[in-house]
Amino acid sequence: MNNKSYIGISLVILVFGIIFIPKIIDRISNGEVVENDRLNNASLPSKSGDLGYIELYGENKKVPDFQFVNQNGDSISNNDYLGKVYIVEFFFTTCPSICPIMNKNLVEVEKELGRNKDFGIVSISIDPQHDTPAVLKEYAINYGIDNPNWNFLTGNKEDIYILANQGFGIFANIDESVPGGFAHSGMFALVDREGYIRSRIDQFGNPIIYYKGSIERGLSVLEGEEEPQIDILIEDLKKLL
Repeated sequence: MNNKSYIGISLVILVFGIIFIPKIIDRISNGEVVENDRLNNASLPSKSGDLGYIELYGENKKVPDFQFVNQNGDSISNNDYLGKVYIVEFFFTTCPSICPIMNKNLVEVEKELGRNKDFGIVSISIDPQHDTPAVLKEYAINYGIDNPNWNFLTGNKEDIYILANQGFGIFANIDESVPGGFAHSGMFALVDREGYIRSRIDQFGNPIIYYKGSIERGLSVLEGEEEPQIDILIEDLKKLL
């Protein structure tokens, strides 16, 4: 390589250092370079604890359309919840693992907010073959649930799995290797009055997307373990209400 080439490369490096490195350092010093830089799925508000929108392909994500049958045999759709702030979960009544914790947590949420006529819960069974309206009704009675805005839904299995996995992105599937025969994530989705999915923003400026429903409220956790998110879910519900 001749001297002119060396001089050319040196000039390029010098220009890069003068123009770009101060900007990178400034971003780091201002806390702008965070995990969030790798995410494009949320419209983020300005500070930790605020609520953002989940963004998909440049648009704020709404709850996908759904229509199923509830524990009373009535047809319930997403349109029945417009004007309400509500939680969506996917569960099944014979679940021996996380579902009892999830619904115990939701009962706690309902105790705090259930008197508000604009608050609701949608619990969708991922085992519709077993979870008929009659089974769901008995399940609701056993949990002491009589809130008219808490619907336990069942319907076509394929439609339910499409809604969970593709519509919400909340994992649910048949898995005979796990207790109960069904695998699911135990997440709760938070939906605002206009049907948009909302998300708490963490201390790094990232959306948590969904709320962990399978960790018991008030449970003491060891270092490195996930903390319960029911209290922050209640806080965020109150903000939207």
